[in-house]
Parts: sequence; structure tokens; C-alpha cells
Amino acid sequence: MSIHVIGVDAYALGWVGVELRDGSFGRAVLAASLYEIVTSSSGAAVIGVDIPLGMLPDRWRAADTLAADQLGPRRGSIFRVPPRAVWQEADFAAANRVCRELTGSGLSRQSWALRPKLLEANAIWERHPGLLFEAHPEVSFRAMAGEPLQYAKKTWAGQTRRRELLARNGIVLPDQIGPAGQAPPDDILDAAAVAWSAHRMASGTAMSHPSPPEECNGSKIAIWY
Repeated sequence: MSIHVIGVDAYALGWVGVELRDGSFGRAVLAASLYEIVTSSSGAAVIGVDIPLGMLPDRWRAADTLAADQLGPRRGSIFRVPPRAVWQEADFAAANRVCRELTGSGLSRQSWALRPKLLEANAIWERHPGLLFEAHPEVSFRAMAGEPLQYAKKTWAGQTRRRELLARNGIVLPDQIGPAGQAPPDDILDAAAVAWSAHRMASGTAMSHPSPPEECNGSKIAIWY
């Protein structure tokens, strides 16, 4: 039976997805919304997304700390996800205040900037149980390499290394990928790494931080790879 999965990465203008069939590159897509990718997924078994899925009521998530601890020089690519109430505020000042009240620490503007995409992804995740799961490209690449990656993803050396790792795992990205080629190279590489984790998820070989996942109101919260 063929395994069809998609890995999706959020970028400045929307979302970029890489589709795998039986672990090999199928196509790349651009979309203004994650919902557009989900509804045009043509029967994908699972869709991995590089966006936090699931927030706890009153504390930081274990997934983010555990994943960051594995990334060495790339640990800064993971941000801690504040409690659910923080994301329900309408502006940064109020969200920052609630974050300090609940956790003792403030909220970064970088994290707050992800709010629209985070809320969109979580709404789909809650509406379609079992379809979406959370992955993180640097965690996926670290698993492929067996060690943290030395160079950042926006550098030539970093992108060359990531493309090599994908190819070694059967994901050969063509030079011409259609309209999706308008997306930044690092975002396409990230989507492909998430797709690699999606294939592992669909084939039952994925692992997670934490293991087992945290549970909250019946949902399992973890970063899978």
C-alpha cells in the first residue's frame, strides 16, 4: 500500500508543503492558508506541520525544552510555547502580562508573531484528530544526521548539508519545483524534513519529545521526528 504524506512549513507569505509518496519527492506546493493544503491533500495519511500543536493551561510545554536540549548550536530554533490563555489575548501587551502571571517569564515578540498561523493550525488539529501532527525541521535533521547540525539553515554550508541528508534518506529535491520555488530555500528544506517525519509517522516508526507525549484534555502534545 502506497504511503502518501505531506510536510508543511510556515513562511512569511503563507505555507509551503512537500508531498512524499512512498518516501520519495512527489511535489511541492504553496498556499495562503494551511486549510488550503489540508483540503487539497488528496488522501494524505498524515500531514506534519512545523507549528506548535497543543498548549497547556498553566505552564510551558515539556516538548520544547526536551527538543531544544538535543539540538546543540541549533537550540535557538525552538521557542517555548506559552499556556493557552496567552494566545487568547488580542494584543502583545496583554499576552505578555498573562504569560508572566502564569509562568513567571515574558513572551517574545517572535513567538507572538506566529499567533495567526498557530491558531489556524490548532483549529484544524482539533477539528481533524489524527490528521495533523507537530514536527520540527531541526529535530528531524538531527535525527537524520545522528548529531546536531553545525551550520545554520540559511547558510550555504547549512543548506548543502540539509539537502544531502534528505537525499541520503530518499528525498531528492529537484531544481525545478514549480511555483513553490518562489519560497525561500530554507523553508522548502524545512518542509521536506517535516515530510520525512510524516513518512515515519505514517509507517509507525516515528519517535517523540517527550516520550510518551504529554496529555491535556485528551490531546497528546509532542514534537515528533
